[in-house]
Amino acid sequence: LLISQPDTGEQALEIADMLVRSGGVDIVVIDSVAALTPKAEIEGEMGDQLPGLQARLMSQALRKLTANIKRTNTLVIFINQIRMKIGVMFGSPETTTGGNALKFYASVRMDIRRTGAIKKGDEVVGSETRVKVVKNKVAPPFKEAHFDILYGEGISREGEIIDLGVTYKIVDKSGAWYSYNGDKIGQGKDNSREFLRANPALAREIENKVRAAVGLGEMAALGGAAPVASEA
Repeated sequence: LLISQPDTGEQALEIADMLVRSGGVDIVVIDSVAALTPKAEIEGEMGDQLPGLQARLMSQALRKLTANIKRTNTLVIFINQIRMKIGVMFGSPETTTGGNALKFYASVRMDIRRTGAIKKGDEVVGSETRVKVVKNKVAPPFKEAHFDILYGEGISREGEIIDLGVTYKIVDKSGAWYSYNGDKIGQGKDNSREFLRANPALAREIENKVRAAVGLGEMAALGGAAPVASEA
């Protein structure tokens, strides 16, 4: 894991380009586009009007990066932030920083939003998250995914098993109770998640049934071997 905290946007993008050209890394993450401050803006005075400076920087950098990304087959992830356009009467006032170049060059764009909090008692332990694919050059766009992100853990695998199990009628939900094969596994999603975490064999069994329902192969173990291709 390599971490760099450059002083300017130009420096950050040069480092990213160097890493991509080297072919020595598989993934480069830039966090975030909004923080890529051009050198002229840093050296200027507060209140200086520098229209389009960041957009021009992004456009120039992406023209260089795109060819190198294709040549080395490197994945580059740009994290961006939502801004509000002023004076918009119709349509969405939301926009992203850095101009239009990134929107054009990106193969996949995803809108990620926090839709709620996950609590254990009074303590917030995670976020309910919604992801919408707003652009996709390699697969059909406009798909949506909903999942839980637990702090210090990431996307909750057990939470996904429960949600998909309910969707495909493998897990039964009656009120706040979840049950599988007639046996209750927990009251509320948090308790059910903990139960599956404590019983990985049962979690694997439910997951394999979910995979069969969507036409995927079985998993040999949770977080283990890659899925086996379905004969169908």
